[in-house]
Order: sequence, then structure tokens, then C-alpha cells
Amino acid sequence: MLGSTHGTLTTDSRRARVIACGELRPGPAVHGRAADVDDLDVSGRPLYADVPDLDRFFRPESVAVIGASDTEGRPNTGITRQLLAWAERVGARVHPVHPTRPSVFGIPCVASVADLPEQVDLGVLLVADPLPVVEELAEAKVKFAVAFASGFAETGEEGAKAQERLAAAVRRSGLRLLGPNTNLNAFERFRDGLEGPAIALITQSGHQGRPVFALQELGIRLSHWAPTGNEADLETADFISYFAERPEVGAIACYVEGLKDGRAFLLAADRAARRKVPVVAVKVGRTEAGARTAASHTGKLTGADDVVDAAMRQFGVVRVDGLDELQDTAALLARARAPLADGVVVYSISGGTGAHVADLAAGAGLRLPVLSEARQAELHQWIPEYLSVANPVDNGGHPVGDSRGRKIIDSILDDPEVGVLICPITGPFPPLSDRLVRDLVDAAEASEKLVCVVWGSPVGTEPAYREVLLGSSRVATFRTVGNCLTAVRAYLDHHRFVRSYRSPFDEAPRTPSPSFKKARALMQPGQQLSEHAAKQLLRAYGIRVPREQLVTSAAAAVRAAGQVGYPVVMKASGAQIAHKTELGLVKIGLTSASQVRDAYRELTDIARYEGVSLDGVLVCQMVERGVEMVVGVTHDELFGPTVAVGLGGVLVEVLRDAAVRVPPFGEEQARDMIAELRGRALLDGVRGRPPADVEGLVEVVLRVQRMALELGGELAELDINPLMVLPRGQGAVALDALAVCR
Repeated sequence: MLGSTHGTLTTDSRRARVIACGELRPGPAVHGRAADVDDLDVSGRPLYADVPDLDRFFRPESVAVIGASDTEGRPNTGITRQLLAWAERVGARVHPVHPTRPSVFGIPCVASVADLPEQVDLGVLLVADPLPVVEELAEAKVKFAVAFASGFAETGEEGAKAQERLAAAVRRSGLRLLGPNTNLNAFERFRDGLEGPAIALITQSGHQGRPVFALQELGIRLSHWAPTGNEADLETADFISYFAERPEVGAIACYVEGLKDGRAFLLAADRAARRKVPVVAVKVGRTEAGARTAASHTGKLTGADDVVDAAMRQFGVVRVDGLDELQDTAALLARARAPLADGVVVYSISGGTGAHVADLAAGAGLRLPVLSEARQAELHQWIPEYLSVANPVDNGGHPVGDSRGRKIIDSILDDPEVGVLICPITGPFPPLSDRLVRDLVDAAEASEKLVCVVWGSPVGTEPAYREVLLGSSRVATFRTVGNCLTAVRAYLDHHRFVRSYRSPFDEAPRTPSPSFKKARALMQPGQQLSEHAAKQLLRAYGIRVPREQLVTSAAAAVRAAGQVGYPVVMKASGAQIAHKTELGLVKIGLTSASQVRDAYRELTDIARYEGVSLDGVLVCQMVERGVEMVVGVTHDELFGPTVAVGLGGVLVEVLRDAAVRVPPFGEEQARDMIAELRGRALLDGVRGRPPADVEGLVEVVLRVQRMALELGGELAELDINPLMVLPRGQGAVALDALAVCR
């Protein structure tokens, strides 16, 4: 057992200490905006998303079209025509604005915004330079504006400066701006008469939203389309927050090329999670390496996209890769009822098809329960005994042609372990396929459970598909097995997530902990701390370090070794040293005074030769029994401070096995981080080693998170490596640490 100035913590005392430091704030989550707490966290960042009132943007009572035209062949003419048709559909009055035209399409024209006959809700800017018009609209107290003009941040540095000038004008004005570099997607004609929960669509590239918009042709309702463009003002997060509050919205589908504000995005995702509204997103950039200049291991463990991916999962955003996956997953999540169970059964007329799809389903992480003996016996009333009905269920083909087919489906859906039935139909084979499809639709209408059909025909014009399957609001129909499994996994994961969701923002600390003042006094702006100073920082937050002393002479080193207790480790300590082992500045397993004296001289000689300044030599207790991990903080340009945990020691750079989260997060997320590691089994004990103290590791992760929250503006990087996780009940101890101040 490790002897330590902090002692050995039991689980109860460990929890008490963590709470005393402010890391855990027990209590139920508050759904909706909290009224009895401050709206800023300990670092001064917002804790709740503001929901913009966009009702008058999507359904204005009056619209000004600046630069309106009816001259054939001009781009503005086509846009004006579409805007007039849209305004008629939503019941809005249109006021064309043009300095030289008396009328546009027979509607009287005014020369300037100042001449508008009434205060308008929405100004549509068909001009090359929207900046002067934005200022005019602000004076006229217009609520919203849309700028179609391009030539801004998408064109480079000069365009980015022009966009910032536009954004600054918008901030001063008080109006809200969509764009620039946006398009007409917000003013599309949405199909009337479609029922059920709708998909709300957000895209930064209008063309990439077309496949989702086309879902209306398959009977799936769309309620809104927000083409955010360059997001000089209104951004993806604003529309997520707004759509999450709309009663007609069943799911939000997003195509995102870049997030404007990581914190705002997470606050919006949090609002959607509170409201149990699924968000499905394609986020471009999976292969982006992420520019990192970090001195620590932590900064090199995760690239920018790893952080985006983790942050999305942390707040329940379903990330998919393709637009076809975006279509199918959003459609299923919007329309399907909550599952009654998480078991999936594959049902087919072919043993080969069933086995193949079941194999893919298991590989996708779906649970395929073996049906009970009683259930199998019941199915064998209608299915020959030689066919397997354990799961997958193979009916052999013939039973689907008569009354047995519906009885089989009803029996499967009646099983309490089954929440989803997946039926792959590899191709049309009338009349059996027609009968099978009708039975599936009728069974789905009578059941609370999800029925999915994969219609594998490449033709897609068959009546069984076009009329029966697509005519059903209860059957989820797919064209590929892969998309079906992706959507079903997202469906089950989403409902599992929202059932237990506790907003981390409700539990985020509002005031600094007692540790903050002590830690802040140790910070050295713009400097890397020595190991000794970095460990003092850890001590301030209650993170254990070995018994050790900093010495400046060989004689003092010998005395320190006697007090620390042999064997000892000796390490050079200096602010310029990032990785001591590579320079030979670490000596381990020293068991005598002579070895300590020799080690001191050798370490100082190497430092002198390498030109490294030392604040002394650390004489440390040697700790050997445990699992080496790494826990650290790095700063992400999009999300701010992030916390990572992974396998430490030499494995950190070899395996790069790490999990990352964006603070704030709770104890459950800390455990999830550890569970995600490929090397998680090492903590359970392998080859006769005792299980490691996972509770102690969780505690360190939470304490490091507190450091990230309180010191995020001053702490650029923190790297605890190795963090030795001792056998169960003995905690964890930071054997080395690197800290870089901002």
C-alpha cells in the first residue's frame, strides 16, 4: 500500500472529499431553464441556451425585398418571384424596395427602407453589399434579415474581415441575420397534408439538404429548413434551440461544415436532450488531423475531430457520415415511438439472408436475444421444425403466403424481450412478397413495437414498396441493410440516453472551490511549470502525489531519501523540461546513499550539458504496483478546456488509447470515458494482477475536470503521466505532471 501525506481514501471518504472540493453537486436535473441559480458557471460561461424567437422569421406578417426585380433574365427576378410565392403561402405582405422602379410584379415599390409603409418582420437583401442595408434595417427596427451575397469568409482573409464588419453591425443593430452566403431554402414549398412528427433541417450547404428535403416524396413531413450559410449571426445552435421547442418537430437533421461556437452548440444540444428531441448530424472533418503544438501527451492524444465526436456523443447528438444515413436515421427518430425493449429480431424467408443480416446487426452493437424455448415452440406451429427460429427467425418462405405469415409476425412482436423486428426483403417475388409486406404493415399498425423493412430491390417502383410500405406511417422502410442498422442503433441509443439524461450544466459549479485560490497562486502566465510546481498544483486540488522532497545538493538528497524511504526515484525538476526520460534525467530503483549521491551528480551534469535550468532534484518514493494511466487537460479552439484519460506510461504514444470529454460532465460520464478505452481490461486485473482502483481513477478525472473549469482561462495544458492507479481501495497517485500556463 502506498504511504502518502494524503493517506488512503475509502470510497466514502473519497466521495466526501470530492464533494467538499465542489466536484460533485448531487441533486435532480431541472428540466427547462433554472430560475433559482445563476446562469454563468465558475469560469463565467453561460449555462443555458437562449432560445431565439424565430416565429416571425419563418412566418412573418410583412416582408421587405431590397433589390427586388421583375426584369426577365436577372437573378434577382427569379428570387423575387420565389419570395412572392412563399409570402402568399405564409400569408405575408410583401414590400419591394428599389430606388428606380415604381413597381415590381405589379406591387408598388418604395425607394428605400426608410420609405417602407409599415414596420416589417423580415428584410431580404438582394444586394451585393448588405452592410449599409443592415444599418438601414436596424433604424427601421426590422426584426430579421437574410443576406444572400457571397464574397465573405468563404473567400479568405479579406472576406473574413468584411464578414466581421457585417457581424459587428448586426450586433449593434439588434436585428438577427441569416447568412451571408445563404440561399432560398428557408422559403421552399413544403408539402401540405403530411401527418406525424416532422423533421426540421439545418444545413450550411443548401445542396446537401436536398436528400432530406426529398423525404417528403416518401410521405415524411418536413417543417422547416434553415440554410445557415456563413453564420455571421444566426448559427446552427440557434436553430437547434428553436426547433427543440417546436411541438411539431420530431427530429432535427443537420449538415454541418464547421461549428461557429462550440459552447453554444453544446448548450443547444443540451436543450434538445432535455426536451427529448433527437439531433442527427453530418459533421464534415473526420479526417482532419487538428493542428496541435502541445508539449504534453494529452494534447497529442486527440485531434480536433475526436473532440467534436466526443462532445456530440456526450450530449446525445447522433453523428452519421452520409446524407443517406442522415435521411434514414432522422426519419426513424422523428416518427418511431419509444421502444418497449431493446431486443432486435431478424425475420426473413431465407436462412442465408437472416444469418447475414443478424451477423451485421450484432456487429453494429444491437442485442439479438435468443428467443425462449416456449416462443420457439409456438413459432414451430407454423414454421417447419428443421428451420431455426431462435433469432434470426427463418420461415422458409411458404408460410408467408397464407395465414401463418401474420401469426408468425404477431408472435415475434408479442415477445417481451423484442422491441424491434427487422425484415430484410432482398427482392420482389410476387405474390409472396406482396402478402408479406401487407402482413408486416398490418402487424405494425396493431403493435406498439417498431417494425423495419429493408426493401432491397434496386428498382423501387414495385407497388408493394411504393404503395404499401411507403403508405404506412408505422413501418420504417429502408433501401439498404446498413442504413437500417445504423438508424435502429441510433434509435435505441437515443431513447436509452434521454431516459437517464441529467444535464451537466445543472450541476456545473457556479463558484470557485477552496482549491482555486491556492492553485491560482502557483500559476505563472505564459510559462511551463516544473514537475515540482505542477505537483503542487495537483496537491491544491487534492490529487495525490508520492512522498517526495526537492533538494539542491547531494547531501540533501541522501537525507531526503532516508526520510522518503528506499527505494527511491530521482528526477531533475525544471520548467524547461517536458520529457525527462528522453534526456536521461530520471533514475529509478535507487537503494543506497552512494547511489543517491551518484545519481544527483549525474542528473545535474546532464542538465548542465543539455543547457537545462533546474529548480532542484526531486527525491521521490518509488511506486510500482498499479496500472499506468494518463489524465490531462488541453485547450480546444472550438470547445475550450477538454479532459482526456487514457493508457499512460510508454503506451500513451504507442497505442493512443484515450477518451475525451468537454466539461462540465458528471461521474457517469467519467466512468463512460474509462469504459471506452480499448485497454479497459487492464484495470480489471490481468495475469494475476489485482483489480485496480477504478473509483480512485474516476475521482482524479473529476478533480482534473474541476481544475479545467476553474483554471481553463489560465491553464493551457495539464499532463499527469503516469497516474498510477493502485489496487482496489488504495486510490491513484500522480507520479509525474506537466503543466503549461496560458
